[in-house]
Amino acid sequence: MLIVADENIPLLDEFFAGFGEISRLPGRTIDAAAVAAADLLLVRSVTPVDRALLEGSTVKFVGTCTIGTDHLDLDYFQQSGIAWASAPGCNARGVVDYVLGSLLVLSEQQGVALASRTYGVIGAGQVGSRLITLLRGLGWRVRVCDPPRQAAEGGDFVSLQQVLDECDVISLHTPLERLGEHATHHLFDAQRLVALKPGSWLINASRGAVVDNQALLNVLAQRTDLQVVLDVWEGEPQADVALAALCRIATPHIAGYSLDGKLRGTAQIYQALCQHLGVAARVELAQLMPAPWLSELTLDASADSAWALASICRAVYDPRRDDADFRRSLLGDAPSRCMAFDALRKHYPMRREIDGLKVCVKDDAPALVSLVQALGARLKG
Repeated sequence: MLIVADENIPLLDEFFAGFGEISRLPGRTIDAAAVAAADLLLVRSVTPVDRALLEGSTVKFVGTCTIGTDHLDLDYFQQSGIAWASAPGCNARGVVDYVLGSLLVLSEQQGVALASRTYGVIGAGQVGSRLITLLRGLGWRVRVCDPPRQAAEGGDFVSLQQVLDECDVISLHTPLERLGEHATHHLFDAQRLVALKPGSWLINASRGAVVDNQALLNVLAQRTDLQVVLDVWEGEPQADVALAALCRIATPHIAGYSLDGKLRGTAQIYQALCQHLGVAARVELAQLMPAPWLSELTLDASADSAWALASICRAVYDPRRDDADFRRSLLGDAPSRCMAFDALRKHYPMRREIDGLKVCVKDDAPALVSLVQALGARLKG
């Protein structure tokens, strides 16, 4: 069996070497010639997998080690009898950690208490649902907009207009859908961007084209009250330099790039392939997951809750490093910026997740215990 794989997928040998020969390529360079004789194709979100890539090839299984599937032509797969699998939820915790880190930065820079804000979460899938649970666990006000889920199941959802009217923090976690009743392409267009409440914070860690980047650039040039965090960009790996300069935090599509999330994605595709082939899984992720650099924190009962929240989150991840790295990469010409965008992702430093951190709370401190539990860290008794 010939396996063509994005070179940035971790643990390829450990999980897939037993199935055959592995050919590693940069994800953006995988083309029809590369997959012509392949049996299995493993990708990430940077590789569009469609008829143009696969027609005439021997590929029978496509695995994407990512949550999203907007880069896969699922209709063509069905027509051609090509099996496929994604990794839903694999990096959801990493994205939640990214949002938390961004909120802390905005809170400090703006001098605004996080508990005083009203949060709008657009998209209640794998990432959005985890974020909603966490924010509500902290006792913060949350409004949730997810029209497909609302249509299917009812429930406590609100309209996008209500989010715009009531929320001063909006975090986007929707897939990119270009057509249909629930299209999200340019969901935040010029009209909706202008309608943001004064002093609003907008975070996009979903897909770049969910926000009209040109419209956002125009609005930010006029409204200095808005604070924007962008991890995703229209036209990646090209990012709008002028827009990045107006963002409070700008990063190169790494919100979900925790080590845990990337390894989890590989493991999920391995499990899916084993099921497809009807063979028993022989490799377990727990055997391959490295120990975290920081495994435990201890909080005194007298610790201030806001300080504890920031300390727990930043013990694991702080987006300001990624922001600084990305901004340095934007100083060159367009080709060098594109290369730097991918290089930052390829050589991304080790980053773990909050739910892998043990936190010990000394003595009787129920408020701190509740905080640790809401954040998802492991409470050490």
